[in-house]
Amino acid sequence: MDITIDFYNQNANQFVQSTLSVDFKQTQNIFLNKLTPGACILDFGCGSGRDTKYFLEKGYHVDATDGSEELCKMASDYTGISVKQMLFEELDEVEKYDGIWACSSILHLSKIALTDVLKKMAAALKHSGVVYTSFKYGDFEGERNGRYFTDFTLEAFEEYMQDIPELHIEEYWITGDVRPGRGEEKWLNLILRKADTH
Repeated sequence: MDITIDFYNQNANQFVQSTLSVDFKQTQNIFLNKLTPGACILDFGCGSGRDTKYFLEKGYHVDATDGSEELCKMASDYTGISVKQMLFEELDEVEKYDGIWACSSILHLSKIALTDVLKKMAAALKHSGVVYTSFKYGDFEGERNGRYFTDFTLEAFEEYMQDIPELHIEEYWITGDVRPGRGEEKWLNLILRKADTH
């Protein structure tokens, strides 16, 4: 994971510039439509703070975290809230959030680490809370362009989630990359819902 955080610390400016201007409203609104007005959201790996700012402007309560110290500083400046520096593995809230937004973030975990983190995310959700997350579409796992990635196809993700009964797949869709010149890259977008275990 360290190579990924190093990458973001070293390339924070460039990364923020490439993501801040992206219009992500369609996906943001799919997620928000699953929540009640004023709900409590965790932006988990918030990067530039683009989505945090959008959710705040829509009247939601938002906690934002990122593993990169540099991105935390820039996102704090951009959003006007204090962005907490923490690793995904350090999440330890219990039934605090109505929704967790993990946009292009937890894809940097290995499959083994991801299992634990998804279970922690489920624990941090209130009853029948929702997660939005996204992965590059494919079957690659390993280092690519200076960062660690775990890619998924839908079939592979469905199989993977059998070990995580705390969450189930409610909705999925596949999109092209929204950044200029990246349209040939495909993304697996997922809405996961906390399973009713009672």
